[in-house]
Formats: sequence, C-alpha cells, structure tokens
Amino acid sequence: MSVSRKIGLIAGNGALPLIFASALRGLSYSIFAIAHEKETDPQLAQKVDKMEWIQIGQIGTIIPYFKRQGVSEILMAGGIPKTHLFDANLDKLARTLIDPLPEKQDNLILVAFASACEKEGIQILSVIDTLPSLLATECEMTRPLTKSEQEDIAWGWRKAKQIGALDIGQCIVVKDGVLLAVEAVEGTDAAIRRGGLLGGDGVRVVKCLKPHQDIRLDLPTVGPQTIQTMMDARASVLAIEAGATILIEKERMLKMAKEAGIAVVGGGIDHLHPLLG
Repeated sequence: MSVSRKIGLIAGNGALPLIFASALRGLSYSIFAIAHEKETDPQLAQKVDKMEWIQIGQIGTIIPYFKRQGVSEILMAGGIPKTHLFDANLDKLARTLIDPLPEKQDNLILVAFASACEKEGIQILSVIDTLPSLLATECEMTRPLTKSEQEDIAWGWRKAKQIGALDIGQCIVVKDGVLLAVEAVEGTDAAIRRGGLLGGDGVRVVKCLKPHQDIRLDLPTVGPQTIQTMMDARASVLAIEAGATILIEKERMLKMAKEAGIAVVGGGIDHLHPLLG
C-alpha cells in the first residue's frame, strides 16, 4: 500500500490556496493547511486533509502544527495584507522575527520566517519546482504588442526591476515613457487603478519578480481580477515574467483579456523587446 507524500499549506486570502490545494491533490499529496481568520476562504477545508485556523500574527502556532502532522515541506499561497503589521496581535515569535529587521519589507519578513522553519526541520518549497503548470510561459498569450507598446514595456521592465531591487513592489504602470504608478503596500489592483486614473486609455502594466527575491516566497500572481481591474482602468497591456508568475484561472483570464483587447505577454526583457538586440 503506497503512502501519499505529506505537504503543508500556509493559506492567505484569494483563490490561490484553493488552486494550490487542487493541484497538490492531483499529485496525490496529503495536505495539511494553516488558514488565517477573516482572510482564507473557508472552502479550503473541503480540499485538504486537515486545516487549522489561526489569527493573523500568531505565527508561533504554525511550526508546532506542522510538526504534529509530520510535515517537513510546505508551500505558501495567497496574501495577507501588510497593513496588518499595524493592527494584528503579533505573538512572541512574530515579534522576534520582525522587530529586529532594519526595514519591514516583504522579502525580509518572509525570509526570516523561512529561516525559522528551516531551523525546525521544515523546508519551504518553491511553486516553480512543485507546481510548474501554474506558471506563465514565454509567449504572446492574446495578441502581439504594437511597436509603441513593446517600447513602453521594455522601458517599464527595467524600471520595475530597479524598483523591485528596493523591495517596494512587483508591479508598475507606465505610458509613453512615463512612470504613472508603483505598487506599494496597497497592492497590484490599487496601483493599476491609480495608473489608469493618471494616464487614461492605454496604460501598460508590468509585473515581475524582484531582483534577488527568494523564489519560494511571494511570486508575482495575476488572474481574472487583474484583468477586470485593467479593463476598469482602460489598460492595454499586461507584461509578466515567464516561469516566475502564477496564473490564476488561466483560461478564464486569457478569455477576458482577448475579449477586452488586452495584450498579455510573458517573457523577460529580451523576449519582450527583441528590437533591443
């Protein structure tokens, strides 16, 4: 009798935890989840073998839970609003990890938590290695870019990487060589809305991995909600990083984009702008 491999899932908000759980189940994993109150979709309980609810900031319960289940590998899925740093009741472990950090940036916080897990024999896996079918490919997924769009995206890609190196955000909005909006603590959708308000019709959205980002943690993610926000903002292009961006409900997302005339392209700088040589 074969024994299924165990995996832990730390679930935040949105559809991603449900998508991860379904994909992991398809790979015959036994799934043990941590869910966050007022953030995680309760339907996740139907897709995993066991789930425990915790309050945001009570991360000292996470490692003991996984150890009790005999779990030594975990994935993280979904977001937790960073604004909770200001209102959550952080426990002792959370304070121990966060308070000494010189800056409360996403990557620093997540790496500190990953290090705490590793010290207890729990490895955080990368979606890139575990669930590669969920990632964007290097191609034009809806329509080709115009020359103007191509030039804007190539310029925006460099800017996004420069801003990402400061660990500020993964997404920017540009138009005609002007940087209109940068994602910060408010998130991607709010940045797109702000960029559309400032730039009007035809703004271009770039979302990519931050340089030096730990690929196990907080990969760029887009989905139908991203496209809907772009439609509302009258954006014309979404450029994402191939092999490092998670696509939520890919078929539905691309159908929405095609119908709206939005170009969705995956790649790196060389693929997105071959004119650069």
